Amino acid sequence: MKFNKNISNKNYTLASWFFTKSITNSISKIMGVGIKKVSVVSGFDIVIEVVNKNIYAILLFLNNHTLWQFKTLIDIVAYDIPKKVYRFSLIYNLISIHYNLRFQVMTKINELSSVFSVVGLYKSANWSEREIFDFFGIFFWGNKDLRRILTDYGFKGFPLRKDFPLTGYIDVYYDDNQKRICYRNLELTQEYRNFSLKSPW
Repeated sequence: MKFNKNISNKNYTLASWFFTKSITNSISKIMGVGIKKVSVVSGFDIVIEVVNKNIYAILLFLNNHTLWQFKTLIDIVAYDIPKKVYRFSLIYNLISIHYNLRFQVMTKINELSSVFSVVGLYKSANWSEREIFDFFGIFFWGNKDLRRILTDYGFKGFPLRKDFPLTGYIDVYYDDNQKRICYRNLELTQEYRNFSLKSPW
């Protein structure tokens, strides 16, 4: 299944077309349950969209099956589109070193849903899951170390959700009198500001 990309354009296009057809057909037949969409981008990179509840089973299949052997998880990417019902998208980027293939498994969830952790399959997922939980508030079932990783202790809210204020809720400052770092709640008074049309400011 290894392809040499240094071949001629005609042969490369033919190989890409054959690869696309064979891959999409095999994925649809073997992993038909929970598969929403299968596509091949930039030649040989496979992208599938799956149902949230089947994410662990599909990654387990891709990891253990002899025809795939996606043993390496590069990272997990998340992004937020608030106006959609399923506002959060999770993308698992996988690599099969044996077959020289890249694979993206994508799923979409709403703000009340949770995802089953894949730390048991890929140890590298621990950092990514903690980071996504920290910034987006997406809960991963089965992750025994799901705690904040980049924000401060006692931090309230999730910074990368579009409903989080840019200033945050708490101000951190150093007090010279107490000789220590202190915290105080911020008053978000922007929406209650009185505008004067006579003032240039």
